[in-house]
Amino acid sequence: MIEICFLGTGGSVATKERDNTSFLIRHDEDLILFDCPGSVFQKIKRFDFDPREVATILMTHTHPDHVYGLPSLVHSLMLDEGLIRLYGSAETIGFCEDLLDLFRLREKRIKTRVDLIPLKSGESFRLNGSLSCLTVKVPHNPSSLAYHLRFDSEGKDLVYSGDTPCFPPLFEEAAGKDCLIHDCSAPFRFFEEYPSLYTMHTHSLELGEQAQKCGVKCLIPCHFFGELDFSLQEVEEEIRKNYTGRLVIPQDFERLTL
Repeated sequence: MIEICFLGTGGSVATKERDNTSFLIRHDEDLILFDCPGSVFQKIKRFDFDPREVATILMTHTHPDHVYGLPSLVHSLMLDEGLIRLYGSAETIGFCEDLLDLFRLREKRIKTRVDLIPLKSGESFRLNGSLSCLTVKVPHNPSSLAYHLRFDSEGKDLVYSGDTPCFPPLFEEAAGKDCLIHDCSAPFRFFEEYPSLYTMHTHSLELGEQAQKCGVKCLIPCHFFGELDFSLQEVEEEIRKNYTGRLVIPQDFERLTL
C-alpha cells in the first residue's frame, strides 16, 4: 500500500490551519519523509507512526521552510540507534551537513546517524527493492530538485515538484503518471500583481492548464501562501477551468492512498 500523509501544506508563512509543506509516504514498512520543516517529530506521532521508522529523507532545496526542522528531528532521535539516508542536490547536502554540524549532531554521542547522499539532476537510484527515484532539476533555486518515484510492486508513479515555477520538463516527466504533487502557491491574480512570483512559484490557473496537457491522473496542489488573502475555493475553481482529472486539495494531517 502507498499512503501519503501530509504534515503540512502551506508556504513559507504558516497559518492557523497550515504549516510549511512536508509529507510522509508510507510504503509497506518504510517511512519516507519529504522535506523537514519544524515540529516534524511531533507531527509524525500525530499519525501514530514511530519517528524512528523514518529511514529516508528527500530534501528539495535549502530554503528555511524546507530544512530548518532537520536538527530538531535528529536531536529528538539522538538516544536511539538508527540510520537516516538524506538525499538532495550537492548544494542541499552541503547545507544540511553544515546545519547538523552547527548543533554538533554528527558527533559519536548522537546514536542516530545521518548518511548524506548528494544527487545530480537526472540521476536514478533505488530507495528499496521495489521503489526507485529519479531527480529532475527545477529552477526555483540553484539547489532545487524535484523527484519522480516509481513503485514497482504496485505499478504506480508519483512526481513531487517542491517549490518551482511552471517548468515544462517537469510536466513532461509527469505525463500520464498516477499522481503529481505540485507547487500551487496562489491564484493567478496575485502573480499579475507581483510578477516576480513567476520566477519562483506556480499559480493555480497555469497548474491546471499544464496538468491537463500532460494527462496526469491525480493532481495534488500544495504550498499555499499564508501571507496572501485567498480561498481554496478560488484555487480549485482556477484549476478546474482546465483540469478534468482527479483533484485533491489536501489539508494538514490528511491521509491519502495512491
